This record gives sequence, C-alpha cells and structure tokens, in this order.
Amino acid sequence: METETIENIPRVCLPQIGAPAPDFKANSTFGPIKLSDYRGKWVVLFSHPGDFTPVCTTEFIAFTQVYTSFVERNVQLIGLSVDSNPSHLAWVENIYKTTGVEIPFPIIEDKDMRIAKLYGMISPAETSTSAVRAVFIIDDKQILRLILYYPLEIGRNIQEIIRIIDALQTVDKYKVLTPANWYPGMPVIVPPPKTYPELKQRLKNVEGYTCTDWYLCYKKV
Repeated sequence: METETIENIPRVCLPQIGAPAPDFKANSTFGPIKLSDYRGKWVVLFSHPGDFTPVCTTEFIAFTQVYTSFVERNVQLIGLSVDSNPSHLAWVENIYKTTGVEIPFPIIEDKDMRIAKLYGMISPAETSTSAVRAVFIIDDKQILRLILYYPLEIGRNIQEIIRIIDALQTVDKYKVLTPANWYPGMPVIVPPPKTYPELKQRLKNVEGYTCTDWYLCYKKV
C-alpha cells in the first residue's frame, strides 16, 4: 500500500483575509440564498463534516442556544455541509424532535463541493469527502475578516466566535487594537505611533492613556 506523502496531497487554494469574500448562490433549508444578499450584515459561514453526527449536532444546538447574541450583533449564521437539502431537513427535524431545539438559520447543501472548494473547506490530508469544521467571519461590507479551522474530532467554542465578533466590531468602531484574552469592557490598545513626532507626542501622554511604554498604551472605550 502506497504511503501518502506531502508531495501527493493536493494543494488547497484558500480565500484571503482582508479580501472580498467569494460570492455564491446555493439552495438551503431556508430556500435559495446568495452571500451577497446579506451585505449590510456580518456573516458567520461555518462548515460541518456531516448531518446526523454527534459533534455536529452539539454544535448546532450550541449555536442555536445563543442565536439571539448573534442577532444582537447584526450577524447572520449560515451552516454548510456536502449533504443534500433533504438530509439537512431531516436532521434539523430530528434535532427538534429529540431535543426541542429548532435551528433558526439556513444550512446550505453543497453536494458537488463547489462552495466548500471555493472556501477551502476540504482538507485532503484529513478527508476528501466532507468539509472540516471551518469558520469564516465576513463583515457587513462582505470582506473576509477571519478564518478558523478545527479538526473533525473537536467541537467549536461558540463563545469564542462571539468574542471574536465583538473584537472585530470594536476595532472597526473605535480604530483600536485588542490585547490577548480581551473581552468587552476591558481596555483596548491604542495603535502605536507611526512617526517620530507622533512618538514624542505619545511620550507626553497628553491623551491620558495608560502606557507601559510609547508603543503599548491602553484606553477604555
């Protein structure tokens, strides 16, 4: 049996952070949708390996349990797998019957893997027949802002996805940076000076920032 090496694993073309998110049209559990239909909203597009699987089921329940948190942040959730729409419909109905949780967001069918390949959701080294657990956060201008990948065996932390959205929206609103382990309500980082005159001005600290040095200053927003 031939051992697979790095050389014979197909390369995957990934979309780029900071670039326009690739548009697509697809059928879903809520009918036909296009990504561009959601311009003006933030979008969390996430893929799962398959319907009627245990880890995916817990993730969809977890997304639904905090769905209002996404709505409050002007975020549209969109799920995707390479399963058919009838399979998606049967699965969400099964989740509702067994847990009482009704999935309130669309799930895209992608049987030909067109969208999964467009977004680099297929990792041939892991599996070539289903999508890994990818997360794409797209802003209200349809710019791709963040990409996360999880292996098949590990469920996503939904609260971390919400934290990331809070951080991105705070950065956009106040033109600041967020430090490690930041949560809403904590101080943010002021962008460092770009010129020597700006550095000298920062050292005077006329703005009243809390600084450890000229390049690391915090403020409340």
